[in-house]
Amino acid sequence: MKQTPNEGKIVVGIDVGTAKIVTLIAKVDDFVNILGVSEVKSAGIRKGQIVDIEEAVHAINSSLEAAERMSGYSASHVFASIGGNQIDSQNSRGVVAVSTPQGEISQNDLSRVIDAAKAISLPSTREIIHVLPRNYIVDGQEGIKDPIGMSGVRLEVDTHIITANSIAVRNLDKAFSEVGIDVNGYVFNGYSSSLSILSDTERELGVVLVDIGAGTTDISIYTEGSVAYSSVLAIGARHITNDLAIGLRISLESAEKIKLFLSEQAHHRVLRPDDEERREKPSDEIDLTSLNLPEEVRKVSYKTLVDGIIRPRMNEIFTMIGIEIKKSGYGGQSPAGLVLTGGGAMTVGIKDAAKRMLAMPVRIGTPTDLKGIVDEVQNPAYASVVGLLMYGAKNDTGKKQSSFGFSMPKVPGGSNQLVKKIIQLIKSFIP
Repeated sequence: MKQTPNEGKIVVGIDVGTAKIVTLIAKVDDFVNILGVSEVKSAGIRKGQIVDIEEAVHAINSSLEAAERMSGYSASHVFASIGGNQIDSQNSRGVVAVSTPQGEISQNDLSRVIDAAKAISLPSTREIIHVLPRNYIVDGQEGIKDPIGMSGVRLEVDTHIITANSIAVRNLDKAFSEVGIDVNGYVFNGYSSSLSILSDTERELGVVLVDIGAGTTDISIYTEGSVAYSSVLAIGARHITNDLAIGLRISLESAEKIKLFLSEQAHHRVLRPDDEERREKPSDEIDLTSLNLPEEVRKVSYKTLVDGIIRPRMNEIFTMIGIEIKKSGYGGQSPAGLVLTGGGAMTVGIKDAAKRMLAMPVRIGTPTDLKGIVDEVQNPAYASVVGLLMYGAKNDTGKKQSSFGFSMPKVPGGSNQLVKKIIQLIKSFIP
């Protein structure tokens, strides 16, 4: 399907998660207008990393094709999320002399100073995913956000560099290449979520964004408007599901259903402060008959599940988050508090647990300012994939994009397979 320049840019984002793979196709102009959305159960992925390429390819392909059918657009280039506890970050400074004789800073100087900041010592097993400028310094004057056009002799930049394991990136590359699409860029989950969730005020004040996925928890800390620290914890909402499964002696599928049911119940139980009589109700037994669980669990105690099973695990997760915030050194520089997002942010009682363990303001972050098919997407679980669209709209490097502004049709089975077939055909004619 052709895309003309005045239509706005089509951006495709694929969030490859431990529990689900979500594909969004959107037209991005002044707003993000969702055209196609698809969510499939994840396969071949554990704790944010591919462990079975064949299964992962099948799941990614299913998600992409469903979103393509809904949007009527054939994707050839995507922006994809990357996570897992192989993500690491560090801050680095680059310094260059301004190249023009008049001392006016140009785009070329900016590129050079960013390259200087990138020149860090890295093991051969790691590669750079993001170099995010935090602050420019011109002749000793700090706090400059955009130095282009300013005059100076010496240009410096403070950057935040996010790195990933090269093997994990290559496995993702291989999976997408088997599906038959090119990746314009990988975006760290925590950074991606922050793009769709945080306000400019929160970024300026200093805020901690925590994206709780199924297998991992991504942390992105902002100070003075830019990212200062990124990390991933190898713990997520699936650990809560495991605890419920063990505690109730049921399957993981049934435990997940109960966890989601409890979250819905908690959502409906937001009561008026004077409604004391109904306020006591959550401690009573709750009826699970409507879930039709194979184990035939009919009634359970709300208090046992929430206070006895879920709360201890959440206390552990927020203790680990607290340790990570302390380790970052930016704990005292986040007056805007903690913003929770990701599928795990919908867990019953999570805000209270975060406030109790971290003693800071807490809110649940949901993507906003969207148009089109938004009913499913306005949910914390979609924060990362909506962020991919926003990142793609601003950073469309078009590494392999057609210069004519439209997407080439996708080759079924992938471009690699097509090349192999052509080579085999040529070989068959060679004596």
